Amino acid sequence: MNPPTASTSPSADTPADNGPPTSSKVTGGLAALACAACCALPLLITAGILTGTGAALLEQTLLAVAAGLAATALAVWWLHRRRNARREAAAGGPNGGCGGGTCGC
Repeated sequence: MNPPTASTSPSADTPADNGPPTSSKVTGGLAALACAACCALPLLITAGILTGTGAALLEQTLLAVAAGLAATALAVWWLHRRRNARREAAAGGPNGGCGGGTCGC
């Protein structure tokens, strides 16, 4: 007979993970990379790698991409947090629902 092993699933009394999910971290990192590339444009122009017209087009594109990725990262984090709050409230844990003074809605 084998002894019982500890379960790897989180227990009902563990608080919800409010940190950002991995997909949100990756998306935020890509947004930061796009911002860094946009900041490197003056160096590329000075080095003669980019012309003024190419840099203007690239700058507008990078700014739009960075803004879109940042908005996506925030949306993914918000959905992750909302899903965990709902799951905890449905489980009726000590931190769930509005009865404990910590509304997860």
